[in-house]
Amino acid sequence: MKVAGVVLAAGASNRLGRPKQNLRLGSETLLERAVRVATAAGLNPVFVVVPPDNRTTFAAPARVVTNPDAAEGMASSIRAAVAAAIQVEADAVVILACDQPAVTAEHLVELLRNGMEGGDVVASTYAECKGVPAYFPASAFEELLSLRGDKGARDLLATARTVALKDGDLDIDTAEDWARARSAFDPAEK
Repeated sequence: MKVAGVVLAAGASNRLGRPKQNLRLGSETLLERAVRVATAAGLNPVFVVVPPDNRTTFAAPARVVTNPDAAEGMASSIRAAVAAAIQVEADAVVILACDQPAVTAEHLVELLRNGMEGGDVVASTYAECKGVPAYFPASAFEELLSLRGDKGARDLLATARTVALKDGDLDIDTAEDWARARSAFDPAEK
């Protein structure tokens, strides 16, 4: 079974004021960290969705998907990634954001296991919410391709089974979030 990884990295980082994808935790950027974790979980290929004016850096083996409609919001990045996954005949995708440092390969493997066993959507749960990373089988691709706006796949996740993600509520949107992430996940800060 071919499960593609999708790292969403086309956001403008408006609240942070600089591209969060390039922020460093230890020896790697947030984007490099997300690609490493996705690859370590066995996702293949791993797609990184970037804006047209891409200024992010990351290492292979990820494949770049440029989202010309990045200004629309998260839904356009999901559509671009799912279209790429369909081209490589993926049976499923795991969508993750580049700004959640608590995500581990072990967590993604658990999402995969649950998704492949049940054949349905599986979301991460944290802070009493369902969100990404999330597993979507090919049967959900049509719905993912119909998404619009900046709310992402929230409606599809509403009824999804879940896997708990410790500290998953930490996503880096503000300087305070970044300080918290560095304190918790950067070995140089401990």
